[in-house]
Amino acid sequence: MGKIIFYEDRNFQGRNYECSSDCADLSPYFSRCNSIRVESDWWVLYEKPNYMGYQHVLTRGEYPDYQRWMGFNDCVRSCRVPTHTQRPYRMRIYERPDFGGQMMEFMDVCPSVYDRFRYRDIHSSHVMGAYWIFYEHPNYRGRLYFMRPGEYRRYSDWGGYSSTIGSFRRIME
Repeated sequence: MGKIIFYEDRNFQGRNYECSSDCADLSPYFSRCNSIRVESDWWVLYEKPNYMGYQHVLTRGEYPDYQRWMGFNDCVRSCRVPTHTQRPYRMRIYERPDFGGQMMEFMDVCPSVYDRFRYRDIHSSHVMGAYWIFYEHPNYRGRLYFMRPGEYRRYSDWGGYSSTIGSFRRIME
């Protein structure tokens, strides 16, 4: 079972909250989050309640300042500790909504969607047997989207504000 500790102030100071399971609304426990300790497993943090908004994936370690986990601000309002998945690592991406248009299947990382797919936009995806992360820009930079196994008929299904994806990789457990 995972464990994460949220602190209101930098360098693990101020009021804190320990969490060991998914939490759809962290706002009753702290008003801001400026540092985090991930004591076990890995976690997905969300800027808004109910697993919405900007997403951040953190592995075991210490993050004394929100900029260390590439946070845009000190808002963390929900979190998930993903369960282990089965292999193989497979994902299909599509150029159109509802699994339409050209399709490509991936089993490995993709540092540049355009170089491999010849499109910058991914409108739908089917994730099978593992967790993946979509990044807004090539080479794993920019806003990220945590992808659990399942079907995503539109980019808004994975929390995207647009269909532009620059790179993606699977999460190794």
